[in-house]
Amino acid sequence: MSKKHDAIFDDVLSDLDAPSQPQAREQARFLKRSTTISDRLSGELEEKTLRWIDPSECRMWERHNRDYALLNEENCRDLIDGIKAQGRQEFAAVVRPIDDPDYKFEVICGARRHFAVSWLRANNYTQFKYLIEPREMSDEEAFRLADIENREREDISDYERAIDYADAIARYYGGKQKAMAERLEVSQPWLSRYLALAALPAEIVGAFPSIRDLKERHARDLKPLLGRPATADLVLAQAVRIEAQQQSARNGRGPFVDPGDVVKQLRQAAEPPKVKPVRKLDEATYRRSSGEKGIVARKKGRKFQIEFEDTLSEASLRGALDAFLKEKFGK
Repeated sequence: MSKKHDAIFDDVLSDLDAPSQPQAREQARFLKRSTTISDRLSGELEEKTLRWIDPSECRMWERHNRDYALLNEENCRDLIDGIKAQGRQEFAAVVRPIDDPDYKFEVICGARRHFAVSWLRANNYTQFKYLIEPREMSDEEAFRLADIENREREDISDYERAIDYADAIARYYGGKQKAMAERLEVSQPWLSRYLALAALPAEIVGAFPSIRDLKERHARDLKPLLGRPATADLVLAQAVRIEAQQQSARNGRGPFVDPGDVVKQLRQAAEPPKVKPVRKLDEATYRRSSGEKGIVARKKGRKFQIEFEDTLSEASLRGALDAFLKEKFGK
């Protein structure tokens, strides 16, 4: 048998020993399916249903912890650019089905993603769609899910989070701070600070350029001043004046008052005005005789200042000066 025939024979034998490529692929798929089924049965794998939709099919959950009206191209630019670079939204928003003739879902987590995709579609990038993960959940579960996702994010303000907590403690936890803290797995003092922020008067909130500038530490700084009636009225009055200036800035007239300066001005308003101490003057009146007008001798440092009315007679003046000299020099 020639070498050529030997080679052909070897090829045939090798094909008989190994499965064909289609068979190998089918076996690989079977093994993958078997592993997946096994993982599901063991509880190690949870399957999620994701969908690509037009963002107009969604509305924001009315108790979403982010103020959607504050979102704009500038503060969502990083996300817009990221979706454009990746060619798609990488992480699904969490939504839940709703019974609404105008919308199919409401967004629990993913407001910025919703804005970014909507902005892209409105600006000639109609190929992008909104990636969602629909889930069934209660309002309390939706609140906790949204809080967990956004708690460490810097792009949601302290005040937005505080307002969300203030609503939730009454709505889901019967006003019990301990119960809410346990469900959120946070400390009671930590939660208490955010609830104090949410309780700030509207005048204080309006004194800041934006609610995004109002921090939890500001509530701590101002709480003692607002807790005393004597200082609270002064602080609120100053807040109203600052708010008027901030509103002018929003209308394009003049600069904003920086958040740090807002707190500084509010603190200063609560302080009593500093009255310059009246300098004690060493002065005495000298007369020729009682009942007459005389001179006032006022000592300032090492000098005397003598004052008298221009109507004082020469005799009365001389007599008053004699009295002054007698006391001064003992003559």
